[in-house]
Amino acid sequence: MPVKQLLRNTKLPLYDLLIPGLGLLRTKKKGLGLFVIVSFFSFLSLLLWRHELVFISLHSFFTSLSLLAVSPESFRQVFTLEILEFWIASLYTVLAPLLLGVFSVRTLKKNLAGTQSHPEGELSLREIGWQSFKKHTIAIQASVVVFVLYSMAFLAPFVSPFSPYEQQDFLVTAYKQPFTRIDALVLDERKGVTIPLRQGDNLRDRLTNILIGDFQALKNRNEPNKLRFVDSYRIDGDTVVYQQGPRQKTIPVASLAGGKDYTGRQPGFVVTRSFLLGTDQYGRDILSRVIYGSRISLSIGFLVVLISVTLGTIVGVTSGYFGGIVDNMLMRVVDVLIAFPALFLILIIIATFGNSIFLIVITLSFTGWMGVSRIVRSQVLSLKEQEFILAAKSLGLSNLRIIFRHLVPNTLTPVIVAATLRIGSIILTEAGLSFLGLGVQPPTPSWGNIINEGRDSLLNHWWISTFPGIAILTTVVCFNLIGDGVRDALDPRMRG
Repeated sequence: MPVKQLLRNTKLPLYDLLIPGLGLLRTKKKGLGLFVIVSFFSFLSLLLWRHELVFISLHSFFTSLSLLAVSPESFRQVFTLEILEFWIASLYTVLAPLLLGVFSVRTLKKNLAGTQSHPEGELSLREIGWQSFKKHTIAIQASVVVFVLYSMAFLAPFVSPFSPYEQQDFLVTAYKQPFTRIDALVLDERKGVTIPLRQGDNLRDRLTNILIGDFQALKNRNEPNKLRFVDSYRIDGDTVVYQQGPRQKTIPVASLAGGKDYTGRQPGFVVTRSFLLGTDQYGRDILSRVIYGSRISLSIGFLVVLISVTLGTIVGVTSGYFGGIVDNMLMRVVDVLIAFPALFLILIIIATFGNSIFLIVITLSFTGWMGVSRIVRSQVLSLKEQEFILAAKSLGLSNLRIIFRHLVPNTLTPVIVAATLRIGSIILTEAGLSFLGLGVQPPTPSWGNIINEGRDSLLNHWWISTFPGIAILTTVVCFNLIGDGVRDALDPRMRG
């Protein structure tokens, strides 16, 4: 049925389609509608707030594609991984509202059309599981929190107020409590190192120069001038006298941004910056470091679980389906690895090969797949004697087709439950390694090493370790709640 006819039959106004989530609210899908409409306007507000950075990021992205086609060598000379995070954030900021709009329209159309096309007894296992999962209010709320956490990780360059690596004037900014506001003088001097532009006039050089300008603007967050944080200041004629801790200094007004045009009114070269979660011993903003640290912890948790679950599923299916000597060999390997202390093995690998994010992901992945393999093997041992598997064998289907079309889909239920429950433990393990100095190395922020940096001053400067600790606690609890909800939804005995 066309959407216009559906709207006419139900007497809903057109803006219920134009505003994502509003139509869902009107059709009594209050929880889903509220989530969509709040998410949509949150992304829209971020897009309006950071429109300059989003435009520069998208402009540099398409310029990079053009330069990559014209001269890959020139692109490699100017590209840095730091710019990649701005591309991801800008694409996510632009695409997320569009996807929310499409999702809202499709869900609204389905609700208006009444496309519950099957009676409840004829629903598929996936639909039955989803209907059951939606009844777990706590699991749904935990899923929303996890969505917010991952969105913050993707949008870190736009939502963090400062660079996590930027060490401020620590005489002024070090160990500041949460919600501290500090004045700063805007210098006429530019941040960072200015990259020289190409002198040629061909297409390659023009694209390279455009890209260099965009990259410098992104690295400086479109704030090219240096800031000098001060405890207090006063303007004395053509000089600004300011205080930094015990030191009193002076600077000519002409050396400040717009100082040459200063007429004695409210100075434009003075700004105020807020540190919502305080600062550390180097004057770095804790909020920015916690947001950037979420990218490490959440991405490591997701990647490790993805790799370990995939490897465990492959080993478990192979062992259970083929049996015999294959089963005996694989299970003995699993038994040895399970008996060997995982933390001790991780420490040996890190001590031998060094510590890096890539090595941590590989190490945690290859020390966490054994439990999944045993779960999958037990499922396969019971499934391969079922009638539908015997029928598939009698029809002459290949082993690969039987495995991927019949066995693997029917073993996903315990695998999904194990994966959701394991993400929290992986995040805790990574945080523990970083806390011990064996994980992600400073200055790259992760929740574990931020806690480690504040442990010596926990009594006097509690906020340094407290806020990343709260982030770890919230994330792990939410993933465990989701895992419990998925387990109850997929277990027929728990659905009642």
